[in-house]
Amino acid sequence: MLIRTRMAPSPTGEYHIGGLRTLLYNYALAKKDGGQFIMRIEDTDQKREVEGAEERLLVVIKDYGLDWDEFYKQSERLDIYKEYAQVLLKNDSAYYCFCTEERLDQVRKEQQAQGLPRTFYDGKCRGLDKDEAFKRVLAGESYVIRQKIPKNEEIVYEDAVLGKITFNTADLDDSILMKSDGFPTYHLAVVIDDHLMNITHILRGIEWLPSVPKHVLLYKAFGWEMPVHAHLPNLKEKGANKKLSKRFGDVHAAAFLEKGYLPEAMLNFLMLLGWNPGTEKEIYTLEEFVKDFSIERIHKTDLVAFDREKLLWFNGYYIRGMSVEDLHKRILEWSKKFNVSLPEGFVSNSGQMVLKLIQERLKTLNEVSGLISYFYEEPSLDMQKLTEFAKDKSAAKEILNSFTELFGPLESWGTKQLDEKAHLLLQEKGYKPKEAFMTLRVAVSGVTATPPIFETLEILGKEKVLTRLKAATYLIDSQ
Repeated sequence: MLIRTRMAPSPTGEYHIGGLRTLLYNYALAKKDGGQFIMRIEDTDQKREVEGAEERLLVVIKDYGLDWDEFYKQSERLDIYKEYAQVLLKNDSAYYCFCTEERLDQVRKEQQAQGLPRTFYDGKCRGLDKDEAFKRVLAGESYVIRQKIPKNEEIVYEDAVLGKITFNTADLDDSILMKSDGFPTYHLAVVIDDHLMNITHILRGIEWLPSVPKHVLLYKAFGWEMPVHAHLPNLKEKGANKKLSKRFGDVHAAAFLEKGYLPEAMLNFLMLLGWNPGTEKEIYTLEEFVKDFSIERIHKTDLVAFDREKLLWFNGYYIRGMSVEDLHKRILEWSKKFNVSLPEGFVSNSGQMVLKLIQERLKTLNEVSGLISYFYEEPSLDMQKLTEFAKDKSAAKEILNSFTELFGPLESWGTKQLDEKAHLLLQEKGYKPKEAFMTLRVAVSGVTATPPIFETLEILGKEKVLTRLKAATYLIDSQ
């Protein structure tokens, strides 16, 4: 059997990172044995559609290195839905409803006043004579088409992840299938499209589970075989019991890329959010994941933790695994795409020398500017930081003067020589390494954490180091 899966996002906002995880699983299942992955834009809810959202979600999916074999838009298939809605009307699986919004609002308020746990359509038009209903349609009266749910019928459904589940139709409402504007609702369009597009497997979030019985009934009404369904756990914040929330950080796929997460690191992280390879292996390329993926190893749970610290670990791992040349290229591409300003000196190939120093400390690409700024701009000195590692201000000034006198006459300026000369100075003066080197570090960089100090000094250059030592000494004198 040729496996065909699909992803069907709605252009109602930015693409959620949970949607990308679901897309990744569908993609892997299809590609595992040479199947096909379908992209379908579900844009039938015109009121909620956000301008430009479709283009952005398609771009971000490709930015993550994923693609599709076929592409469809539901708004271009309206005649198909209307045709199949007529099939349901003819076989008594659906009916015309002429209730106005005002009447439905009144029914809803009355049910709420009665304290009912949920509101539902009261079935006023369910028993209308078909011929009479059709005359009203021809007369131009506004209508919707509703699904005719059987009364008190048990529906048994086998989920590929969750196993056997039983629903009772007493808990279901006669949902609208075709709206008054001629657009189908999700329930009708998704069933028709999945059948006509020969979708064999549907992997989707567990929040869609309540729609299953309505879809089972629709497949039955059309006389079609239902695709395999598998419901995936939703993503939650670590330590919480609720779905991923913007209150804790980014939730949109594009935002992670903008913050400097690598697509391959993000995908590797997402692979393990709801799926377990059955081994200790954590690092997966997309090709390896496609090869190993199986529905049988999807977690049978409602929620899995989106551990943001673990994501940082993954990203740092991938950054450290790149060559300096490749990482430099990726940073420049990222900065251009997201309009991030970088120092001119870093943009040139000479920036690779600086990058080599900070690569081990880099967790996301957007940390680059903060870690390299003092190589290209004069640091802002803080008096407290400058003097906190020495015994007092006088001792800090003495240390700075000693390094100035040491570095001034040097004709050769390299890491090894600077290291040897500095340690000889400490022996001669009796300085402790921490007080001397931390005072030196703050003076030339403005921060307390840098790459190895002598490699940093070599890249800064003699002239810049001496200028900054004098500026730091002047600051102490002026206080």
